[in-house]
Amino acid sequence: MEGKEVRFGVAQSGMFASVTTLFTTGSVNAMHDSFTPLGGMGTFVGMMLQCVFGGKGVGFLAALVYGIVAIFVAGLMVGRTPEFLGKKIERPEIVLVSLALLIHPLVILAPTGWSMVAPYGLSSMGNAAMHGYSEVLYAFTSSAANNGSAFAGLNANTPWYNLATALVILIGRYPPIIFMMAVAGSVAAKPTAAITAGTLRTDTLLFGGFWLGTILVVGALTFVPALVLGPVAEHFAMKHLLLF
Repeated sequence: MEGKEVRFGVAQSGMFASVTTLFTTGSVNAMHDSFTPLGGMGTFVGMMLQCVFGGKGVGFLAALVYGIVAIFVAGLMVGRTPEFLGKKIERPEIVLVSLALLIHPLVILAPTGWSMVAPYGLSSMGNAAMHGYSEVLYAFTSSAANNGSAFAGLNANTPWYNLATALVILIGRYPPIIFMMAVAGSVAAKPTAAITAGTLRTDTLLFGGFWLGTILVVGALTFVPALVLGPVAEHFAMKHLLLF
């Protein structure tokens, strides 16, 4: 019960944390820093993927990024022309979508790594080892997802973290929007192709499953290594009675 209110208890605190980070609202009813390692890891997932429809500012945009990647990959796998809503998805669109996709992990992982070797980054950590790393990773993940919650053991009110998180918010928000607007303009200018036997249909349950699989696979390849160094490693340390 550490870090939680008796009015809500463990289950409702965990559910509230998962939902508010999935939808990037930033509201909390418990201290995420006090969760168990795997419980705390659950708060990372939504902000790292940030593709729940209705998520504040980014839900549909990020989901569409993954969707276009899924269309392109599926088209290559079955030898069909990648199309979305009757519009061909070609190299210019894939380049722009790739840039939008890569910005989010870049602004999370790069400053986190820098903070873990810079003295002015390490001095703000309230906990040692894996948990301290998780606090730093959470700070930049929350900033990139425009969330606002924190692992409060980290003292982020320093020149480094104030400037770094502000820059992460700026880069993490605006360039992906600009790139996806460019994709929309490029696609809108193309003629609508007729549906043929070679068209990859995107209005089926099969493609919906492939879209979900793309989100999970790309998200895992991008962020699982970072999570293994933090919450996952801390979980196994906790099993050996090592706390931080």
